Amino acid sequence: MADYVPCPKCSSNKIQSVGFTWWGGIVGPKILSHVKCQDCGTTFNGKTGKSNTTGIIIYSVVVFVILFAIFFALAML
Repeated sequence: MADYVPCPKCSSNKIQSVGFTWWGGIVGPKILSHVKCQDCGTTFNGKTGKSNTTGIIIYSVVVFVILFAIFFALAML
């Protein structure tokens, strides 16, 4: 198990990496070091201890733009 910062909400060291999310599938959580506290359920960045909300929004927008561009390019064929 990797070393993560303690939970910012309850200070627990029982931290587990998140393997899959609705917003990032398998790749997103790994890119953002998304982890979950086993005691209180808080999710956060395992390296910084801060919220991943901004990173999730940026990741989602970038993925949307890429998929839109691919769809648009295929529609032009």
